[in-house]
Amino acid sequence: MIRINLLGQPRPKKMRAGGAPMEGAALAIIFALVGALIGAGGLFMHWRILHNQLEADRAVIAQLNTRKTQLLAIKAEVDRRTQEKAALQQRINVIEQLQRGRSGGQELLDAVANTVNRVEALWLTRIKRTGNTLDIEGTADSMNAVANYISELKRSGYFEKVEISKTQQDDRHPNVPTFTFNLTADFTLPTQAPAAQQGPAKAGKS
Repeated sequence: MIRINLLGQPRPKKMRAGGAPMEGAALAIIFALVGALIGAGGLFMHWRILHNQLEADRAVIAQLNTRKTQLLAIKAEVDRRTQEKAALQQRINVIEQLQRGRSGGQELLDAVANTVNRVEALWLTRIKRTGNTLDIEGTADSMNAVANYISELKRSGYFEKVEISKTQQDDRHPNVPTFTFNLTADFTLPTQAPAAQQGPAKAGKS
């Protein structure tokens, strides 16, 4: 049937089926794609930053490992030289000890003999030397003789830190009073006395 528009109004156009929804869906898809691209770009940039940081950290670790290897080599060399120094010092100590034990032997005998000869009624029965320390044992007829011997040791200039460690009466000879004693002293070589000063020069003729 043919319809006639008597009012003269334009007839509304028919919308294509699904036109507006299709455009909205397309925009949504575009926005989603743009968002996905932006997100992917952000993730890529973040990954790139982390990757660069990781590479930098690896480079630092490699440098530190190289430095560690160098320091370990230096430490090994220092330890070796320290051991060599300790061994050398031990040899030096042994040599010095032998020299100390050998030096002053004649002076020691002379000094001991002179001090004993200056004291009456006193005899030495044992002398033990450890380094420069002497352990002296002897007998005497009285305590005064022991005291005099100690004074002679100090006066000689060869002995220092003279200390008596034990003295007692010997009961094996009840009829004759005898005292045993034990003392220690450090033996030192005295410094040479300064040369005797020359007398005043004779006055010249006036």
